[in-house]
Amino acid sequence: MDEKTRDENLLVVAAVEGYSRRHHMPARDVIRFFSRTGLLQLIRANYPALHTQSLDESVDFAEDVLARMGV
Repeated sequence: MDEKTRDENLLVVAAVEGYSRRHHMPARDVIRFFSRTGLLQLIRANYPALHTQSLDESVDFAEDVLARMGV
C-alpha cells in the first residue's frame, strides 16, 4: 500500500470515527451510511485538500456534504 492510499484510509477512518462519536452511532452503521451516500469515495477524492487540514476537518466535510444532500 502506498503512502497516499494509507493517508486516504486515515481520513476515512477519522471521518467515520468522528461522525460516530458526534452522532452516537456505531462505526459499522456510519460506514454503511457513508458507503450508501458516496461519502467514502468523496473523502478519498478530496484527499488533496483534506490532507492539509486537521483530521476533524474530515468529519466536518462529511457533515457539510450530507447537509447539502439534504440527508
